[in-house]
Amino acid sequence: MAKQNCWEFLKCGREPGGKNTDIYGVCSAATFTDADGFCGGKNGGRACVYITGTFCPELLTKTHTEKFKHCENCDFYKLLRIEHKEEMSVLAFDHYIRKKRK
Repeated sequence: MAKQNCWEFLKCGREPGGKNTDIYGVCSAATFTDADGFCGGKNGGRACVYITGTFCPELLTKTHTEKFKHCENCDFYKLLRIEHKEEMSVLAFDHYIRKKRK
Protein backbone atom coordinates (compact mmCIF):
# COMPACT_ATOMS: atom_id res chain seq x y z
CA MET A 1 0.00 0.00 0.00
CA ALA A 2 1.30 3.45 -0.95
CA LYS A 3 2.10 5.83 1.88
CA GLN A 4 0.01 8.97 2.18
CA ASN A 5 1.52 12.31 1.33
CA CYS A 6 0.76 15.41 3.39
CA TRP A 7 -1.81 16.77 0.94
CA GLU A 8 -3.69 13.45 1.03
CA PHE A 9 -3.63 13.24 4.83
CA LEU A 10 -4.49 16.89 5.43
CA LYS A 11 -6.82 17.19 2.42
CA CYS A 12 -5.54 20.72 1.72
CA GLY A 13 -6.19 20.54 -2.02
CA ARG A 14 -2.87 22.18 -2.90
CA GLU A 15 -1.37 19.27 -4.84
CA PRO A 16 -1.10 19.73 -8.65
CA GLY A 17 -4.68 19.75 -9.91
CA GLY A 18 -6.04 20.10 -6.37
CA LYS A 19 -9.25 21.92 -5.47
CA ASN A 20 -7.48 24.89 -3.82
CA THR A 21 -4.68 25.59 -6.28
CA ASP A 22 -6.66 28.37 -7.99
CA ILE A 23 -6.88 30.19 -4.66
CA TYR A 24 -3.59 29.33 -2.92
CA GLY A 25 -1.39 27.87 -5.66
CA VAL A 26 0.39 24.54 -5.70
CA CYS A 27 2.17 23.69 -2.46
CA SER A 28 5.96 23.65 -2.50
CA ALA A 29 5.96 20.21 -0.83
CA ALA A 30 4.00 18.77 -3.75
CA THR A 31 6.54 20.06 -6.28
CA PHE A 32 9.84 19.61 -4.41
CA THR A 33 11.21 16.83 -6.61
CA ASP A 34 14.57 16.57 -4.81
CA ALA A 35 12.72 14.96 -1.89
CA ASP A 36 10.95 12.39 -4.07
CA GLY A 37 11.06 9.05 -2.28
CA PHE A 38 11.97 10.45 1.14
CA CYS A 39 10.18 8.22 3.67
CA GLY A 40 8.22 6.74 0.78
CA GLY A 41 6.58 9.98 -0.35
CA LYS A 42 6.01 11.64 -3.69
CA ASN A 43 8.17 14.74 -4.08
CA GLY A 44 8.10 16.44 -0.64
CA GLY A 45 4.86 14.78 0.44
CA ARG A 46 6.45 13.10 3.45
CA ALA A 47 9.07 15.77 4.03
CA CYS A 48 6.75 18.78 4.30
CA VAL A 49 8.13 19.72 7.72
CA TYR A 50 11.52 20.46 6.11
CA ILE A 51 10.19 22.46 3.14
CA THR A 52 9.41 26.14 3.62
CA GLY A 53 6.51 27.86 1.91
CA THR A 54 4.05 25.02 2.42
CA PHE A 55 1.30 27.31 3.77
CA CYS A 56 0.26 24.99 6.59
CA PRO A 57 -2.15 25.67 8.25
CA GLU A 58 -2.99 28.64 6.00
CA LEU A 59 0.11 30.34 7.36
CA LEU A 60 2.98 31.01 5.00
CA THR A 61 6.26 30.45 6.82
CA LYS A 62 9.64 31.59 5.64
CA THR A 63 12.10 29.62 7.75
CA HIS A 64 12.31 26.05 9.02
CA THR A 65 12.40 27.27 12.63
CA GLU A 66 9.25 29.33 12.13
CA LYS A 67 7.53 26.43 10.37
CA PHE A 68 8.53 23.78 12.91
CA LYS A 69 6.60 25.59 15.66
CA HIS A 70 3.42 24.62 13.78
CA CYS A 71 4.58 21.21 12.55
CA GLU A 72 5.34 19.75 15.96
CA ASN A 73 1.59 19.93 16.69
CA CYS A 74 0.56 18.48 13.31
CA ASP A 75 -1.03 15.00 13.37
CA PHE A 76 0.65 14.11 10.07
CA TYR A 77 4.11 14.99 11.40
CA LYS A 78 3.42 13.01 14.58
CA LEU A 79 2.49 10.00 12.42
CA LEU A 80 5.70 10.33 10.39
CA ARG A 81 7.78 10.46 13.59
CA ILE A 82 6.14 7.23 14.79
CA GLU A 83 6.54 5.47 11.43
CA HIS A 84 10.09 6.62 10.62
CA LYS A 85 11.73 7.48 13.95
CA GLU A 86 15.33 8.68 13.33
CA GLU A 87 14.83 8.75 9.57
CA MET A 88 12.43 11.65 10.19
CA SER A 89 15.01 14.26 11.13
CA VAL A 90 16.36 17.37 9.47
CA LEU A 91 19.79 15.72 9.29
CA ALA A 92 18.41 12.61 7.57
CA PHE A 93 16.51 14.85 5.16
CA ASP A 94 19.61 16.91 4.39
CA HIS A 95 21.63 13.73 3.79
CA TYR A 96 18.91 12.36 1.47
CA ILE A 97 18.80 15.57 -0.59
CA ARG A 98 22.59 15.85 -0.85
CA LYS A 99 22.89 12.23 -1.95
CA LYS A 100 20.21 12.67 -4.62
CA ARG A 101 21.84 15.83 -5.98
CA LYS A 102 25.22 14.14 -6.53
